[in-house]
Amino acid sequence: MNSQNPLHTESRWRKYQKEIADDHYYYARSCIRQNFFPGSERAFLKIMREELNKDIFDDPRHTTCTGIAYHSDIVPQETTSTVIARHFALMTEMGYQNLAISCVTSFGLYTELLETWKHFPEEETKIHEMLWKATKREFVKPKNLAHSSDIFFHNREQIAAKSQFNLINQKTGESLKVVEHIGCHYAKIFPEKGVGGAEFPYVLAGMVESWGGNVVDYPERRHCCGFGFRNYLVMANRGYSVANSKKKFESMKPYEPDFIVANCPGCSMFMDRWQYTIAEMEGTTYGKNGYGIPVLTYEEMAGLVLGYNPWDLGLQMHQVSVEPLLDKMGIPYNPDEKYKVKRNVALPLKPEILMV
Repeated sequence: MNSQNPLHTESRWRKYQKEIADDHYYYARSCIRQNFFPGSERAFLKIMREELNKDIFDDPRHTTCTGIAYHSDIVPQETTSTVIARHFALMTEMGYQNLAISCVTSFGLYTELLETWKHFPEEETKIHEMLWKATKREFVKPKNLAHSSDIFFHNREQIAAKSQFNLINQKTGESLKVVEHIGCHYAKIFPEKGVGGAEFPYVLAGMVESWGGNVVDYPERRHCCGFGFRNYLVMANRGYSVANSKKKFESMKPYEPDFIVANCPGCSMFMDRWQYTIAEMEGTTYGKNGYGIPVLTYEEMAGLVLGYNPWDLGLQMHQVSVEPLLDKMGIPYNPDEKYKVKRNVALPLKPEILMV
């Protein structure tokens, strides 16, 4: 006898849906995404403006949210709160109410701050005073706060309607097998603030399915990527970081995924770079024929679907080669343009084990 009440299940699912503003966003960039995969944020803005015809303001005065330092116990909460309040003030000054956040750590931190103020309004009053003393600025809290992956999820069918390529293997006609990885700070801190909650987040899976792919379910699907801030920032702890990533790779390998997509800049970088590291340490690779499993940001995935040049998206910045994925999708590319630069600089060295 099935004891699961369908109405109860539906009610629980509704709890993990969220309101996502349809237009007019103030964009909060990610400090680490700009360094790891700078083409991703550029692609996000291009898709928002040129494909979806959305109004989004990219403010050069925006700064880091201090999230990594905050979670590493380097920057105190009051300082972080005042920095974020300044971001709210910049948004207010430009006439925006909807905040689009690129980084999942920022997303979690902004959410934490707003939830703190909800339960402890005296803290909000204190930060108003501190911001005024420091900058002579005032702020209004965002009307709507969304991670930028939420916004692509919200517009996934509009992107599908403009697609030039689908997440389909052009040689076999089968859907590509995709591992979606959700950043911990997106869904695990405040599950009700992420689409689908912590255990069944749908923000990336929804994009993959709408664009023709098949989401891979595997035992360590919700396991951390291994970044963990202190696990990497402290050199002596980095073994913990790579061990977490290795656990995920070992778990997904039997399912032969075509690529991994992540909505966290740290997760995408570490799952890409650690594959090179593990190959050098152990001689182990996780893709076919000595290749790794390509790791994409959701902006890069959307850009490929829309037919953007892979090198304009910055896919040459990845440690794991993306060419096997491009070949499966039937996306044309010029290998001679992969490392085309304006200055006379040396090409990157090839790894000894991982195929590129």
